Amino acid sequence: MLREKSKERIILGIDPGTAVMGYGLVKETGNKIELISLGVVKMTHLDDHFLKLQRIFERTCLLIEQYNPDCIALEAPFYGKNIQVMLKLGRAQGVAMAAGLAKGLPIFEYSPKKVKQAITGNGNATKEQVAAMLKQLLKFNETPEFLDATDGLGVAVCHSFQKIASAGSGKTYSGWEAFAKDNTKRVK
Repeated sequence: MLREKSKERIILGIDPGTAVMGYGLVKETGNKIELISLGVVKMTHLDDHFLKLQRIFERTCLLIEQYNPDCIALEAPFYGKNIQVMLKLGRAQGVAMAAGLAKGLPIFEYSPKKVKQAITGNGNATKEQVAAMLKQLLKFNETPEFLDATDGLGVAVCHSFQKIASAGSGKTYSGWEAFAKDNTKRVK
């Protein structure tokens, strides 16, 4: 399927993990976003860390081949106290990036706080709050088995919001009330 690149794009969002990798795909047409797919890649049955990395790479490549996204948005590893966990998450993110780069896709990265802020307006929102807001925004009822799926979807939507926000007048607002007042036709 050939898409008019200037009017439509598909974004693959990934929440990398070594036990469960969440992903979500959205189609953006102008300022409209619609859900294509979301899910998880489970790796809890694999004991070898390198097999997990191989699975992440292969499944990311399959998602790219299946959905032909225009870009990949990844959640950046958060800063934690356990350096071994951070190292493993960084590797998981790296192989997902490598899969996209091998297919010639641009890669974008967002912190968990940035994703939560973009979706809910609160950078400290819970995974459940992000999932609830995404269900409302994208009008789907299914509750995924793992919140990692909605985390991956959230990264894709966050990336879409960056383009939509920058495509506007360039005007910045001090808060929701100022935006709503200035954009009455866009707010329902």
